[in-house]
Amino acid sequence: MLLRSIRTVEHLRRISASSVSAYLTSPSLVTRALPTESALSSPISRFYYSNPRNENRHTTTTSSPVSSRWRISIRHMSRRRSSAKGSAATAGSAAYSSAVDLAMDSVVKIFTVSTSPSYFLPWQNKSQRESMGSGFVISGRRIITNAHVVADHSFVLVRKHGSPIKHRAKVEAIGHECDLAVLVIDSEVFWEGMNSLELGDIPLLREEVFVVGYPQGGDNISVTKGVVSRVEPTQYVHGATQLMAIQIDAAINPGNSGGPAIMGNKVAGVAFQNLAGGENIGYIIPTPVIKHFINGVEESGKYTGFCSMGVSCQPMENAQIRSIYQMSSEMTGVLISKINPLSDAHKILKKEDVILAFDGVPIGNDGTVPLRKKERITFDHMVSMKKPNETALVKVLREGKEHEFCITLRPLQPLVPVHQFDQLPSYYIFAGFVFVPLTQPYLHEYGEDWYNTCPRRLCERALRDLPEKSNQQLVIISQVLMDDINTGFERLAELQVKKVNGVEVDNLRHLCQLIENCDAENLKLDLDDGRVLALKYQDARLATSLILKRHRIASAMSSDLLIEQNNLATELAAASCSTAVV
Repeated sequence: MLLRSIRTVEHLRRISASSVSAYLTSPSLVTRALPTESALSSPISRFYYSNPRNENRHTTTTSSPVSSRWRISIRHMSRRRSSAKGSAATAGSAAYSSAVDLAMDSVVKIFTVSTSPSYFLPWQNKSQRESMGSGFVISGRRIITNAHVVADHSFVLVRKHGSPIKHRAKVEAIGHECDLAVLVIDSEVFWEGMNSLELGDIPLLREEVFVVGYPQGGDNISVTKGVVSRVEPTQYVHGATQLMAIQIDAAINPGNSGGPAIMGNKVAGVAFQNLAGGENIGYIIPTPVIKHFINGVEESGKYTGFCSMGVSCQPMENAQIRSIYQMSSEMTGVLISKINPLSDAHKILKKEDVILAFDGVPIGNDGTVPLRKKERITFDHMVSMKKPNETALVKVLREGKEHEFCITLRPLQPLVPVHQFDQLPSYYIFAGFVFVPLTQPYLHEYGEDWYNTCPRRLCERALRDLPEKSNQQLVIISQVLMDDINTGFERLAELQVKKVNGVEVDNLRHLCQLIENCDAENLKLDLDDGRVLALKYQDARLATSLILKRHRIASAMSSDLLIEQNNLATELAAASCSTAVV
């Protein structure tokens, strides 16, 4: 059973909570521990994906028998309440029947074969695995499901209800941050008798929803009922982002992932995770997030992401701090503590500006804005619902004076990628040193408790550091493949490479070019802690081929770097020919 989990612990919640924009993201890979800061002093939650590897695996629970005295009491109570519940039961039965009728011709079962790469040995993959999930049909002959159902896929099949035939599907678009994917199927036979579901609105608190899918415990479709408990930004386990989510008390079990939550005759959300240790605490992705994902795919032909303003803010709930920053009694807002250098806000806003309003909506001292009657949500939600390159009007208080600025919003990437699904990791090998860009999936290779077991310095940089320029990467030596050429250097593993022959390294591609095009006799690499790696260049180059052969590694560099090197060589050859002709 593919049950994907993430653990929330103390450390990162402080970072996430203070970041009103989502550019400081949390670690996110499946089956990996997620450090998150909280106001509590101990781990507070663990989320699970509802996507099984084997649906025939059963679990049982036992409970104490109910005494005869309590059975009598329950029986008398049920008699007194039966008449009052009659009309409600009838309405509930009608809603259930409606949900079932809609699901029969819309909800499908998805079978995925996937293969994830090894980040410690980036030239090879891990073992193939199989998993199953749910999905449902929307307009345009498309199927919506969760991104984690088809992540790292190599083969996807879909089966509709009541049919023994599985049809080949193609992943048209996938958004790992919002945990959504769109599948398409070319087979005309599959679409015979299929109906699409319509997306509705955000349900009100206490409204009933019906979760439909193919959870573990059987092979047929399943429908469970629950009510809406709360609507607020929640940690999306798969993408490690904070987006709006709806908490419900319906059972969302492994296999429900990607199935619809139906309210009335429309979809209220997509089931995607639950809370470990909680009883029937499940989460669905609300329709505003789904529509934002679908509209982006329709307009640009690919997943466009969710915008960020690129600022980290702290609340202004303390009266003393509001007074010091010259806020009047009518003013509310949040204080900017950090700005992403790659954001448009970095050119306009300043640290210690107080953000008073976003697009004309006042921001509370706790960073929230009105959502519905007597409901509030962090203003992050308003930012994330903007389209890429759309502008927002931001009112700030600076040195006691109010200003209004137009700021362009777009998705921002962290310095250390939070996830790298559906792509092979980059690497470069020279003289037995394996160079890779630092990513959180690499840190996850240290195990379930990676936050405590991985190198502390790398972990801190992954969670805290911001990019200073575009396409910047932290390049590290992941390991040393032993040889006479590198003997004595084996302890330099897990250190960052800062310079090559005095030139500052921007990213792995840049490091590869600096080493491959080296024309000096010696090669010198400046590392963390003032460490130095120095080699005779030609001797090291000769040793590289022998090391690759000994370890049965096909190439000294990943396919993406190899393509770039070949293109560069072609361009240089063309330039030489042009010079010769002239």
